[in-house]
Amino acid sequence: MDRQSRRRFLTGSAAAVGAGAVAAVGFPSIAVAQTTTLRFQSTWPNQDIFHEFAGDYVRIVNEMSGGRLRLNLLPAGAVVGALQLQDAVISGALDGGHGVTAYWYGKHKAFSLFGTPPPFGWDAHQFLAWFWTGGGSELYAELLEMLELPLVGYQTGPMPTQALGWFKEPITSADDLRGLKYRTVGLGADLMNEFGAAVTIMGGGDIVPAMDRGLLDGAEFNNPSSDRLLGFPDVSKTWMLRSYHQDCEAFEIIFNKTRHDSLPDEFQAILEYAAKAASSEMYWKAMERYPRDLNGMREEQGVQTYITPDSVLQAQLEAWDVVIERESRNPFFKKVVDHQREYCERVVGFHLEGNTPKEPAYQHFYGKLPTDTSTVL
Repeated sequence: MDRQSRRRFLTGSAAAVGAGAVAAVGFPSIAVAQTTTLRFQSTWPNQDIFHEFAGDYVRIVNEMSGGRLRLNLLPAGAVVGALQLQDAVISGALDGGHGVTAYWYGKHKAFSLFGTPPPFGWDAHQFLAWFWTGGGSELYAELLEMLELPLVGYQTGPMPTQALGWFKEPITSADDLRGLKYRTVGLGADLMNEFGAAVTIMGGGDIVPAMDRGLLDGAEFNNPSSDRLLGFPDVSKTWMLRSYHQDCEAFEIIFNKTRHDSLPDEFQAILEYAAKAASSEMYWKAMERYPRDLNGMREEQGVQTYITPDSVLQAQLEAWDVVIERESRNPFFKKVVDHQREYCERVVGFHLEGNTPKEPAYQHFYGKLPTDTSTVL
């Protein structure tokens, strides 16, 4: 072999070796890695938009991992009922799930502070900011450790202010709530008890059947899309908008800690960052769907919407004072609620001082106020 032929041979061999090395280094984790599959159940009925939101989180996880980590989504009741989800994840019957922390407040009232906190003037975006960057996630982890619950979890998905609920007749004063059989969850239940309501806690899929059978006189779930899909307009035509019982809320995503910690760091990061991505996507979708479904219920199903009177809202704030003071006898509850109160004084104060009011601008450009479509009592 002459010098020129030998040079061509060596160059070609080196290129082949280099290409093989790249293939060996760059692709085996994708080509040969087995798919890790987690069983993941929501606390929402299959037809609810909340189950769709859970599916969006699952889709993002599956896409970010390139299919190497796969969450299989199940609706409420597929393995356990909505209110049994946390126990199922702890036991390993499920690997993870999508719900709200208010469902677990029977184990400790502070759980509700991580999903349906007091109305300190913040919105759900500010609540999530508290969780992710303001010290809330550390307090949440402390609660899980204190109760010896082997879980890893995140808050996600900012929910706007919830309606007071669906009733047979409009609520014109706080006295109208006395003796009513009413559904809510978390600290909202304690709040409504202060008005003399008979509160029942139940999962979303059970509410409309209970109202249809007369087991409930009134109930709230969450938003126009969920309430419409779950069938509330079939059992009531009176929807009271605005309330301080759940002024802001967020979802919770949880995983069995042993299962979570056994995953590669890359997969653990995907589970967390997918929660943040799904949080924004959920809100964007909600802003498109909620107004359409609200108008659809009014125009197509005969629903009458009413603005909860200011006197009822003020009574709710005063009732919150009672609930907070009573539950703050528990040191950990007090630790969390004091932390939230301090955060809101600083952060909400900043926003109230710097942000222009929105109603005058809306009225200027549209010649009306948003409340013009509802009856103001």
